[in-house]
Amino acid sequence: MKLALTGGTGFIGTHLIDAAVAAGHEVLALTRREQPPRERVTWIMGDLHDRSALEQVVEDVDAAIHVAGVISAQSPAAFENGNVLGTLAFLAAATAGGVRRFVHLSSLAAREPNLSLYGDSKARGEDLVMSSGLDWSIVRPPAVYGPGDRETLELFRMAKLGMMLMPPQGRVSVIHVHDLVRLLLALCAADAPSTILIEPDDGTPGGWTHREFARALGEAMGTKPAIVSSPGFVLRLAARADQLLRRERAKLTVDRAAYFSHRNWVVEPKRASPRELWQPQIKTPDGLKQTADWYREAGWL
Repeated sequence: MKLALTGGTGFIGTHLIDAAVAAGHEVLALTRREQPPRERVTWIMGDLHDRSALEQVVEDVDAAIHVAGVISAQSPAAFENGNVLGTLAFLAAATAGGVRRFVHLSSLAAREPNLSLYGDSKARGEDLVMSSGLDWSIVRPPAVYGPGDRETLELFRMAKLGMMLMPPQGRVSVIHVHDLVRLLLALCAADAPSTILIEPDDGTPGGWTHREFARALGEAMGTKPAIVSSPGFVLRLAARADQLLRRERAKLTVDRAAYFSHRNWVVEPKRASPRELWQPQIKTPDGLKQTADWYREAGWL
């Protein structure tokens, strides 16, 4: 297939390009910075608000995959610009360019739009996709981890130090990035189901308690960390401190603290992928160990 892609230089997008190229597909990928040449990949300079670049990236493609988005921001306008207006612009380009199949990467946060600015913006992005008239599918992943991820890196670092500060007691689903990108590619096929919303995970029924996941991280790192469950107000205080110290580089914003404090981030079984389309292949203990090894080899730990 020939695929249009946004977000190709990020954590998930990088793995998606690797998987697409390995499968023999061609990729037209939007980028804001110069990228090294790569076989089967055509880089298009521009962003989601560059109409000319968007027209080029969707030219004569079989499917479009929208991965780009804003995860952490300091203002509602930033989420609006990245997750709502950016989605609208890519949908408009896909429609004008005659693209029929549109695969949209959302987030489990969209299920709770009143909880965070991030979740609200992702939910409104989903609404735009559903009303687009295109042959759409939406994927709402839970927490995504894997080699190259800087979001879960902090958890691995805490496990290495022997003390893990976790959100309030609750449950969470997770998925390895390699499993996630396999699903995104499967949904691009001409015979894949459409007008479908999927919440994929690692196949663990009922997800993981925060303490179970912390212990699994410790095992991947070869440690037995002390696990401390933080009340929501402590996370919010930590977020304010992080913003004071690191300002726009803060990893833990108040908005993210509200998201992390929610007690149920487990996927809905009724929204599982059709088994004939996709099933997870990577068990989380194995995936965490692989990720920990990658971090060590890359010098991130």
